[in-house]
Amino acid sequence: MTVTQVEGIRRDKRARPCGFSLTELMAVVAILGLLAAIALPRTGSVRVNGNRAACHVNRSEIELQAMLWRRATGVWPVASLADVGADAAYFPEGVPVCPVDGSVYVLDASGEVVGHSH
Repeated sequence: MTVTQVEGIRRDKRARPCGFSLTELMAVVAILGLLAAIALPRTGSVRVNGNRAACHVNRSEIELQAMLWRRATGVWPVASLADVGADAAYFPEGVPVCPVDGSVYVLDASGEVVGHSH
């Protein structure tokens, strides 16, 4: 073992290596992996719940715009919403699509959205 004299204090050069050992690094990586495994499924469910809530809001907005269309024209819009969607006063950004499955919304004869009960 090599011993040196530094400012009056004896010091062993091999006593304390710098850096982290492989075991310490592997423990940190394992802990980070566990945290990621816990966090990722939760973020996925938050996204799904957000898309479902957005679908519900879209349904309500479409039904409201269909009632306004009926009040203005005297008839319900066509099932595909092509007539309401063509008028920028009702849907300036276009008729929304379902954020859950990407399908289009369809109205029944009474102006209610069919399906989309996510």
